[in-house]
Amino acid sequence: MTNLAIAANGLRKSYGDKTVLDGIDLSIPAGSVFALLGPNGAGKTTAVKILSTLITADGGQAQVAGHDLAAEAHAVRAAIGVTGQFSAVDGLITGEENMLLMADLHHLPKSEGQRVTAELLERFDLVEAAKKPASTYSGGMKRRLDIAMTLVGSPRIIFLDEPTTGLDPRSRHNMWQIIRELVTGGVTVFLTTQYLEEADELADRIAVLSDGKIAAQGTADELKRIVPGGHVRLRFTDPAAYQSAASALREGTRDDEALSLQIPSDGSQRALRSLLDQLDAAGIEADELTVHTPDLDDVFFALTGSTTVPAQPNQPKEAVR
Repeated sequence: MTNLAIAANGLRKSYGDKTVLDGIDLSIPAGSVFALLGPNGAGKTTAVKILSTLITADGGQAQVAGHDLAAEAHAVRAAIGVTGQFSAVDGLITGEENMLLMADLHHLPKSEGQRVTAELLERFDLVEAAKKPASTYSGGMKRRLDIAMTLVGSPRIIFLDEPTTGLDPRSRHNMWQIIRELVTGGVTVFLTTQYLEEADELADRIAVLSDGKIAAQGTADELKRIVPGGHVRLRFTDPAAYQSAASALREGTRDDEALSLQIPSDGSQRALRSLLDQLDAAGIEADELTVHTPDLDDVFFALTGSTTVPAQPNQPKEAVR
């Protein structure tokens, strides 16, 4: 427990007869990025609100930053920062004034608040815009200011609820770099996102939430391996080599026109070594070997039964070796 930033057991939450969270368990190591995925309405934001003390759970227990969520809510709030789906930035005042206001809310002495504000504005590349009204900021700038405001209190754990929704690709990648830097500095990040690419890129561990329950959790690679459909495709230019390979690898699916074989495989190093050993033993050399492994799209669809395409750029599923 001492190495866990968040430990939850059996968290439940209902609104009327609608069960939003149905007994979820979470174990999130300190200094890591944890991503919670799920369709809209799956309960991601509800989980964040419970763990950040904004609402209370109907059942279950949790510790956040080593403090009991129910009995030590004040201590939990002192250890965390929260950036929601919608910016908390006040557009009527400047970026610097937003930061100083947050410092006042944290009861920092004036000189300390000014020092922290200056450091964070520089860290998030907002110095030039600091004296301008926040309403003039771009979406990416507002998001950076939002996170900078969250860091005023030096939280050990940050909840980022869909932090890149609505950002252009460049701003999204900039935000990813900020998140990586936070973790390098020892902060734990609890991330909810609509973008599967984002979870794949950032998260040390991922949980998929469906119908109020954790359908699966693990590293991105572990989740990809639980979905069937992985294979290795061998292509040949020599028809004789192709026929020899087809005879030696009878489990493969043939494509006589393309001179290719599709071999079921999880894409692991062990599986690839075994396949290459079989080819070497038969004296066969393929002209091209392509590994196809399921990606997080496949995992998402398989575990949630969602028919809605996640909002993300298309990702290639094949790697030619």
